[in-house]
Amino acid sequence: MPTDASGAPGAHLTSRGCVFRLPAPRAKAVELVLLDPEMNQRTFPMSVLDGIWYTRVPGVGPGQRYGYRVYGEWNPAAGLRDNPAKLLVDPYARAITSGVDYAGPVRDHLPNAGFEIDQRDSSCAVPLSVVVNETPPPPPVAERRPMSDSVIYEAHVKGLTRLHPEVPEHLRGSYAGVAYPAVIDHLTRLGVTALELLPVHHFISESAITARGKTNYWGYSTLGFFAPHAGYCSVGTTGEQVDEFKSMVAALHRAGIEVILDVVYNHTCEGGVDGPTLSFRGIDHRDYYRLHSDLSTDYDVTGCGNSLDTSKPAVLALVLDSMRYWVTEMGVDGFRFDLATALIRDSHHHVDQDHPFKRVIADDPVFDGIKLIAEPWDMGPYGYQVGRFGRGWSEWNDRYRGFMRDYWRGAAGVQELATRLTGSADLFDGSDRPPSASVNFITAHDGFTMRDLVSFNHKHNRANGERNCDGSDDNRSWNCGAEGETDDPEINALRQRQVRNLMATLLLSRGVPMITAGDEWGRTQLGNNNAYCQDNPISWMDWKTAEEWSSLTELTVKLSELRASSQLLHYDDYLYRNEILDSHGQSLQRFNLVWMNGYSGEMQTHDWQDDGRRLLGMYLSSRTEAMLVWFYSGTHPIQVTMPGMPWGWSYQLICSTAETGELPAGPLAPGDAMTLPGRTVAVMTVKVPSDATALRRATRRGKSTR
Repeated sequence: MPTDASGAPGAHLTSRGCVFRLPAPRAKAVELVLLDPEMNQRTFPMSVLDGIWYTRVPGVGPGQRYGYRVYGEWNPAAGLRDNPAKLLVDPYARAITSGVDYAGPVRDHLPNAGFEIDQRDSSCAVPLSVVVNETPPPPPVAERRPMSDSVIYEAHVKGLTRLHPEVPEHLRGSYAGVAYPAVIDHLTRLGVTALELLPVHHFISESAITARGKTNYWGYSTLGFFAPHAGYCSVGTTGEQVDEFKSMVAALHRAGIEVILDVVYNHTCEGGVDGPTLSFRGIDHRDYYRLHSDLSTDYDVTGCGNSLDTSKPAVLALVLDSMRYWVTEMGVDGFRFDLATALIRDSHHHVDQDHPFKRVIADDPVFDGIKLIAEPWDMGPYGYQVGRFGRGWSEWNDRYRGFMRDYWRGAAGVQELATRLTGSADLFDGSDRPPSASVNFITAHDGFTMRDLVSFNHKHNRANGERNCDGSDDNRSWNCGAEGETDDPEINALRQRQVRNLMATLLLSRGVPMITAGDEWGRTQLGNNNAYCQDNPISWMDWKTAEEWSSLTELTVKLSELRASSQLLHYDDYLYRNEILDSHGQSLQRFNLVWMNGYSGEMQTHDWQDDGRRLLGMYLSSRTEAMLVWFYSGTHPIQVTMPGMPWGWSYQLICSTAETGELPAGPLAPGDAMTLPGRTVAVMTVKVPSDATALRRATRRGKSTR
């Protein structure tokens, strides 16, 4: 019936059976295949209307496994690779079960003959789509926070809980494990407002990885953009993963924590033309993927063998439909787009910041209030687009990452430090975007952990099986005097101090901080900076180390609380030394942002030009409060003098990365000096007058008020 052709693609249960719809306008014919637990097949021919193939099958219920066979032209030289012998996953499947048997006939062509069709049935070697019952979405979070109030925690579903001693063993490594109270309590105590999950769209491991006896642990190898990854479900793979994911979201929302998904819409698990045919390639290789002008090879801007072509309306619709589904049905609150530049390339593969992808998102009310975070680069021409995604978008700020690593290992001065601490206006303010456009991070899943950043000068990736050739060589790390683990107490103390400095800097910077899971208590990957294939203790969070690094955890908690309580630290605007006025409009003779040199007050031109300077004081002020934060990456102690009036009449240390007893506990008056130990961040509250009359009285007295 024509009415069955209308409606959303995918498999949808009705009172009269299940309606299956597949967009495939180039196909000559399509068959639906239903499979029972013994892999017996029932085949149903499908009708077509306006490029949508459809059929209704009575008696189909939730849990039914299915796939498609697409008939069309086999002409690889023209980018046409239809092969009905290959059972295909529904691109709109809401659940997917099983993996890939690469020893089976999963490629559309014969071995060593890319243009010769392989007519062997692949059904016993490929993943299967699953019919899923409609269930209510999880309750929304009580109130989505503004991006500027967010503290993001990047985590892996399995790695977060696989070794958690308080999570029941049968729930570890699953969506249910993430939802367990002990895990949520840890996140709330840290001040986390949003949990950013590494890919949870159903993915598979590539053949080259499985040949080495490993798996694609991170999950940047998507097969189904609507299906929660089945391997993260604790109870089943025939639809149970959908309900368990929703329950996880509901539990996080009850705790006030938003859920952000790291999504990989730039490529799929099928790789280049030599890869398996599992879904998209067999439906319409020429429409789904970017191809070179000869149409026979992929135009790859992702480094993963293929790139989805969002200049094609059907592909763009797939991506946007997926996003809408995860927002409206699965309850997520935002997306981090892997290699986001790949999504805004036009039909000529050129970067287009006015791409329909961005315009549709901006105009669709479904995405109102949804957090949009770009990884603003890909591997193609002009792929580096940091600072260019425009209003409504935040971006991973790799300039922040690189500089902060350099500063704390002693390889950079303070000139750029001021810019990075205050929201990277050089990157974002020119396009009228606030500091929350910058997602500040020092580590992420890709690269060293914070502990490894101060423990290794070089990557140690041999466990990956690629002769240590994989992973970045630009780590900007410093091992503090010994490569890897050591029993030297001085080196270990220095490493802990350096990690405290890195964490403190991250949480005291304007912009949105992103903490990598486990950095708050010294997680290590033993020097592996590319643990994408390590589904083992190298990647899993070892909660036993938490006690040894408890001072770091407590510092993280305290700074998160300070950040949340003080507008000085998360006010979402750039500070350009604007004068502070009292409630009557009179000047308080101080400014919202001033940089202090530690000896005479404000930084002078020669201070900024001193390449060897390692000390910088960040003075923040409003009418009612002020704060002074000292950042010092030098190795030896230094005398620091408190600024005089009108900056404040009393300075009190409230938090630092120093050891107990290294800094004065009591208040300091203007002109008092303190010894700042090497490699230290010190946070001080400042008592300030809130009206001009009080300021004049204090100035006349010529002394501080304690």
